[in-house]
Amino acid sequence: MSKIKPSGRIVSHFSCGAASAVATKLAIKKHGTVEIVYCDTGSEHPDNKRFMRDCEEWFGQSVKVVKSEKFSNIYEVFEARRFLVSHQGAPCTGELKKIPGDTTWEIGDTEIFGYTADENKRLERWRKNNFERIIECPLIDNQLSKSDCLGMLDRAGIEIPMMYKLGFKNNNCIGCVKARDSIDYWKRVRKHFPKQFNKTAKLERKLNININRVTKKGIRLAVFLDEIEPGDPKGADPDIQCGLFCMAESEVKNE
Repeated sequence: MSKIKPSGRIVSHFSCGAASAVATKLAIKKHGTVEIVYCDTGSEHPDNKRFMRDCEEWFGQSVKVVKSEKFSNIYEVFEARRFLVSHQGAPCTGELKKIPGDTTWEIGDTEIFGYTADENKRLERWRKNNFERIIECPLIDNQLSKSDCLGMLDRAGIEIPMMYKLGFKNNNCIGCVKARDSIDYWKRVRKHFPKQFNKTAKLERKLNININRVTKKGIRLAVFLDEIEPGDPKGADPDIQCGLFCMAESEVKNE
């Protein structure tokens, strides 16, 4: 629990995902005026702009868009840092989300995060590593899942983001390098976004870094993206997390 005295200012981290949209709506219902912040990475689906406009109408408030002053997309970060991803994360998150997002944060702000009902452990880790910050998680408080949030958006008449319609579990950047060891995810990227797939595949070769590994005869082997076998994805996508970070049903309906 943070010992910082709340300033009264409420900041919601809106990612153009279903969970953060519903969390923001609940925060507005509870607090009234909320500063809603979206970090534009320059690498997400163009449909996000449409979704954000729809959400602004639903919120009754505008969204503040912030961007990196150094990089315009994930590929520029990878080239500059000469690195893609490891078990500790990816450089694009810090450069395109954390640094721009922190320009909107002040000590004492109460931050709204879209952690869902099954992400208590993730919330605990965040609080442990960010003890100086104050956070509220309306979805956890109301025991709402990602599916609940998608249903609420549908009932509010808001079309879900295109990435969900294409079968992606989360509305992240196209070709999120945090999807490690997930061949089916990358097959889905290759199917729908061949340009981005090929760009990442070339970067892998250039930097000599493998995002994926496969198990053959009990041995873990590195595989480059351009070595992934042909065919469409068959399995479910991984739950890729990227960010800084009923009664509830009645509270998010349009008034």
